[in-house]
Amino acid sequence: MNAVEHVVPVRGGDLAVTHWPARGAAGPPVIALHGITSNGRFLAPLARALAANGTPVHAPDLRGRGASRQLPGPYGLSAHVADVLALADALGDAAGGTGGDTAVDARGPRPILLGHSMGAFVAALAAATHPGRFARLVLVDGGLGFPAPAGHDIDALLDAVIGPAMRRLSLTFPDRASYHAYFREHPALADHFGDDLRHHLDRDLVGEPPMMRSACVLDAVRADGADVLSDPATLAAVHRLRDPATLLLAERGLLNEPRALYDPERVAAAGLDPATVTVHQVPDTNHYTILLAEHAVAAVAAAVTW
Repeated sequence: MNAVEHVVPVRGGDLAVTHWPARGAAGPPVIALHGITSNGRFLAPLARALAANGTPVHAPDLRGRGASRQLPGPYGLSAHVADVLALADALGDAAGGTGGDTAVDARGPRPILLGHSMGAFVAALAAATHPGRFARLVLVDGGLGFPAPAGHDIDALLDAVIGPAMRRLSLTFPDRASYHAYFREHPALADHFGDDLRHHLDRDLVGEPPMMRSACVLDAVRADGADVLSDPATLAAVHRLRDPATLLLAERGLLNEPRALYDPERVAAAGLDPATVTVHQVPDTNHYTILLAEHAVAAVAAAVTW
């Protein structure tokens, strides 16, 4: 089934959402949230796998990204949470419910909330502040925060963590091919560059040759990065969950380096409640290929549909 586009009214305009309808009888819908400089099309391999097995997926371009770049500030993770709740209510209304947290049962199956990287922090915050609103969580190489040092510079820290993904926001590109080439050289993506990544990048590129640039709004990235790195509510969210959650971790880092973003020692030291959060590592993956490699997509899909 081909993906279809729809919008959901949110503060300041419309949230753009890509929907992969389920084949056959549909199970609970999945709301899938992308990372800090990404857009909903990055979830395409996972969404197709889930949709083929009866699970519909709705992947928004988060506020300030992709086709939702026109949505205004204030930015930050609480703004994303409000947008996600609006999407969840819209899905409930479409299923014949009445909207609002009190109508969860009337709407039918509660959505499953999945997030990758920054999207996992949004998912954890949404679930922690609205317990019972979602059936369960799947956090993909994100959602577990470690406070940044006091007096940090957000741009410098984001550059240190996400590297080329952050630096490209200040660059211009003469055409689409040069933008693709920039990412072909990314050490974490080079072996998995195909049509899905090209479609994701094309959705991110705006402007006209020879001055094309990323659709990501830098102020939105900064605000979201500040929350991920230092907002107390965001950092505490994964420890406050009441809904069951699965945390899936990549084996390697954001640049395919041997040390993962979440190495076993740091995860153990975080003291997650094993009764609520189940942790699994997905072998032979980095921060990005955990949603691109065929075996990794199967592992994430299995965590969604258990």
